[in-house]
Amino acid sequence: MTEPGAQELAERLAAVRARIAAAARRAGRDPSEVTLVGVTKGVPAERVVAAVEAGLAELGESYVQEAGPKIAAVNRAVSNPPRWHLVGRLQRNKAKEAVRLFQVVESVDRLELARELDRRAAAAGRRLEVLLQVNLSGERQKGGVAPEALAELLAACAALPALEVTGLMTVPAAAPEPEAARPAFAHLRALRDALRATPAGKGLRHLSMGMSGDFEVAVEEGATIVRVGTALFGPRDA
Repeated sequence: MTEPGAQELAERLAAVRARIAAAARRAGRDPSEVTLVGVTKGVPAERVVAAVEAGLAELGESYVQEAGPKIAAVNRAVSNPPRWHLVGRLQRNKAKEAVRLFQVVESVDRLELARELDRRAAAAGRRLEVLLQVNLSGERQKGGVAPEALAELLAACAALPALEVTGLMTVPAAAPEPEAARPAFAHLRALRDALRATPAGKGLRHLSMGMSGDFEVAVEEGATIVRVGTALFGPRDA
């Protein structure tokens, strides 16, 4: 498979941003409300550097172990390092490394993980931005807190001084048509809006939802963060 060069990456980035902007306008939203996170799982560091140099300012990785060397290489190679989001499931024993590497952890789904991240962030002298991942599809292989347990988890996390809970994240069930994800995106927005009325939920400003196949629908439903990999970097090798 031929990897996209710097010019092609810049063109893909512009095209994705144009699609985000069009979707936002359809929903009566300001496109600047939506942050594009380029998911670089499986993408070599040199291609990530080219994307950053083309203007991609936020990047996402799924695995702490893969991310470490890549983040170091990319941050060394660019004059303005990007913000890094952890978008994959996180094991508690990798919390210390996650706190070292990432500015945002989007996949907090249980209290024991939140407590470990809080402990590690406090030890590092920083406050860590986190999102709570919600499993709306009920698929066992996916991370995420059940919707009915979300309020309790949020309240517990809000009491952890080294964590800043800024929003919710979800990965909907796989489907051939983007429209199939719309109910899940609307559900996440409704959960966020309801929780904003609670003391623990006042800081919930983000909805991280939508990937390469359905990010336009997600933007129409209120996404403030979309996580796009294939549409920017092309298909990953199996």
